[in-house]
This record gives sequence, C-alpha cells and structure tokens, in this order.
Amino acid sequence: MENKIILLVEDNLDDVDLTLRALKKNNIKNEIVVAGDGVEALDYLFGTGKYSGRDLMMMPTIILLDLKLPKIDGLEVLRRIRANKLTKLLPVVILTSSREEQDIINGYSLGVNSYVRKPVDFNQFTEAVNQLGLYWLLFNELPPIKNGDL
Repeated sequence: MENKIILLVEDNLDDVDLTLRALKKNNIKNEIVVAGDGVEALDYLFGTGKYSGRDLMMMPTIILLDLKLPKIDGLEVLRRIRANKLTKLLPVVILTSSREEQDIINGYSLGVNSYVRKPVDFNQFTEAVNQLGLYWLLFNELPPIKNGDL
C-alpha cells in the first residue's frame, strides 16, 4: 500500500493539515502530493509546469479533490481528468465541505467515483479518511497504464 500515490487537491492549508494528520493517524504512509489549486493538480497529472518531465507512468492511485479551488475549480479539474485518455480512469473522490445538491449532481455527471462531505468533527473526519484509505488504496484494483496511453 505504501508505494501508491495520493494526490490531494486542496487550497485550504487547515484542511490539508487535517487530512495529512488523519492519514497519519490511520497509518496511511503513502506518498502524498498536495496541489494547492486546480492548475497545479493538472500540471502534476499531465507533467507540465513545475512538474514538467515527471514520470507519467507513476499516476496517483486516488485523487482527493476539493471543489472550491482557485484558478481552476474542482469540477473543471474533474472534467479535464475525464477528457484525457491518460487520466480518465483514475479514481477521483470529491472531498469537500460543499453541501450544494448541484455540486453532487455535477460531480457524478462528470464521472466522479465518490462524493464525500468533510465532517466537521476531527474523529469523524479521521474515520472517513480511514475508510477511504482502506477501500481505494487496499481493495480497489486500478486498470494498468500502458506506454501507448502516453
């Protein structure tokens, strides 16, 4: 489980810290790449910008995606992930505090794998992260990436 990458796309530093603490508390020791906005997330995924030259065969096992992001919002990030053959099958979990019904509908319409509201309570949040980690990092099987996909 440790060689699987988690891409955390979150602009709120308190939520980044909370998520990292919850992962650590649950002994999830995977490499965690934090992207602070939608542009950085897409740069990481497609090997552009500051991630130019990154090995695109090393894709995240799971993307934890906030919706309310600067530069490019989470739904647009999801739209671009699903539009690219290299990333279209990557598991994406929207992890957000949004309670907007339209955000849920839009997320699923664009192909999100799961929509999770961030619990306010740290213990509940830790348990939610534990469940996400167990399922997406331990039990879920990803399709292989082939050089022809690049």
